[in-house]
Amino acid sequence: MGRKWNNIKEKKASKDANTSRIYARFGREIYVAAKQGEPDPESNRALKVVLERAKTYNVPRAIIDRAIEKAKGGAEENYDELRYEGFGPNGAMVIVDALSNNVNRTASEVRAAFTKNGGSLGVSGSVAYMFDATAVIGLVGKTADEVFEILVEAEVDVRDMMEEDDAVIVYAEPEQFHAVQEALKNAGIDEFTVAELTMLAQNYVTLPEDAQTQFEKMIDVLEDLEDVQQVYHNVELDE
Repeated sequence: MGRKWNNIKEKKASKDANTSRIYARFGREIYVAAKQGEPDPESNRALKVVLERAKTYNVPRAIIDRAIEKAKGGAEENYDELRYEGFGPNGAMVIVDALSNNVNRTASEVRAAFTKNGGSLGVSGSVAYMFDATAVIGLVGKTADEVFEILVEAEVDVRDMMEEDDAVIVYAEPEQFHAVQEALKNAGIDEFTVAELTMLAQNYVTLPEDAQTQFEKMIDVLEDLEDVQQVYHNVELDE
């Protein structure tokens, strides 16, 4: 199940830092979570998850506070949560999650990103069934055996656990996100290299060189779209 999560996160953060896109996306996601419930992470689980994720990307406190204050102020900016499923070159599977205040614009841009790069949009459910919603939490300073013992003592169930480079990566059901983090925090661990809710493909594929080049371009275009929050796929890419 390992996906080299620390390397993936660092690569995305490096790419996004150039234009602060990652900060804008977290700001939007924090605003939506805060507006849908209480603007307090202790009573709003969705907001707490977003803030934990934002911490691992070093999102500035000012951006977080601004988004929460905006939600508290009753701003009328509304976003729809959208999911698109499609196929890339050689039938590669792709899921795109977006937050949009203009559904028609987002749909048009996502469709164009697929069709202009050798892909096509599918219907709802055509791809998602091959992915599993997963909580991914990474940390350093402990061995997998030590983390396993901590979680067992806290009676927290997880799917899998792996050592990747110098980190331990825990894979769990999404609803166990908080339980895993709280168990680790209670054991004195308060820094996480990864804290994500993601979609993991059940099987990964390798593309021929020409198809992979085209696929990577398609993913880059999708990730560059303003409304897109996350892109998941089942292709093994060079890191």
